[in-house]
Amino acid sequence: MSTPLDRSIESLARTGMTRFFLRMFDDAPDLLLKNLTVEAIGPDRTFKIGGKWLRNFGSDSFLGLDQHPAVIAAVERGVREWGAHNGTSRAFSQVEPQCEAEAKVAQWLGTEDAVIYPSVTLANMGALPALATRHDVIVLDQYAHNSMEEGMRIAKARGVRTAKFAHNDPADLDRVLRGLRPFRHAIVAIDGVYSMSGQLPPLQDFQRVAQSHDGFLYVDDAHGTGVLGTNGRGTVADALGGYENTLVVGSLSKAVSCLGGFLAGGRDAIEVIKLRSNSLIFGGPVPPPYLVAVCAALDVIMSPEYACLRSTLDANVRRLVDGASNLGYRVLGGHVPIVSVLIGQEEATLRAGRFLFDAGYYVQSVVFPAVPHGSGVLRMQVNANHTPESVDGLVGALAELIKAFPECDHESHHRNSASARREAIPA
Repeated sequence: MSTPLDRSIESLARTGMTRFFLRMFDDAPDLLLKNLTVEAIGPDRTFKIGGKWLRNFGSDSFLGLDQHPAVIAAVERGVREWGAHNGTSRAFSQVEPQCEAEAKVAQWLGTEDAVIYPSVTLANMGALPALATRHDVIVLDQYAHNSMEEGMRIAKARGVRTAKFAHNDPADLDRVLRGLRPFRHAIVAIDGVYSMSGQLPPLQDFQRVAQSHDGFLYVDDAHGTGVLGTNGRGTVADALGGYENTLVVGSLSKAVSCLGGFLAGGRDAIEVIKLRSNSLIFGGPVPPPYLVAVCAALDVIMSPEYACLRSTLDANVRRLVDGASNLGYRVLGGHVPIVSVLIGQEEATLRAGRFLFDAGYYVQSVVFPAVPHGSGVLRMQVNANHTPESVDGLVGALAELIKAFPECDHESHHRNSASARREAIPA
């Protein structure tokens, strides 16, 4: 006899993209390269899945610091000195490496202070609601990251008025804020770089509009952390000359290759957020070994070695972008080490990803809802420890993909598809 839970799950399985993916699991299980188990890793960003070695272009460890001897040694040292976990909410206590890592983040960025969360998602879901009351408003770029949208929804459930504005459009931001009056303060939440499209926001224009409406900027720069800006500080400091009237979120689990996300800004702002952010108060912290590793990774980024890592990474990105563009692909991205090529329909995108997998290259097949319907992309993440030969091999596999699936060559499709001319929503 079925239970209410059974019937509820059955109903959910018949809805939207859940139904699509379940059908694909049944009809073409080999196409959905999801929930894969990595059996081993090798040098030069290789790994083994199902007994097969592949070149991994799905890793966001952009600088390759997950394999850096100093970072690995720091994790080992952290385990010996602090154990696997300190087992308490930060509302009660924190280990010394937590303070050291947060001070190191602030030193690197050039902010007064920083607070570390277990992930960027938890940072956005905790900090955004903490920054607003019923007297304030939160406005979000229509293509902003899902985690900021989730944080905005939590705030809305608490009575905060919210709205979205047209992507990267300061004039529409001004229009939306005028329509929301009266309010006390406005939080303008945007990405520092939109990873699928590679677009950067007009930060100076957004700052001008925000200030004219008693607002401030909240910039999720997770995809720019470590790979954009002077010394890898991301987009904000270079664009605005500092962090006045701005809070910035960054990732410690992408280019920094450890664990967590951070929120950085003025000392008073960080102190208030620590007291109001539920995901920080009621959640567990980053384990001490990774906090020790964060310090080691940032030491590398703040050292002369960073220039070499960044140069190698940037060269690999240019090599892939140029190669894919010369083949006629519509290339999205290139500012950060995330390069996407437009394929189109969901099933075609999944088949294209499988073709590259069989050729020995793992990339991510990204379809709705991460991107609009019919605008599926192959998302390739370039690392500093990819060899030039690996990048050239992937370009060669993309050339074979066009031969095997002519519909994947989208030059004619671009001219006829409005959705293809718009940048994809960031995953």
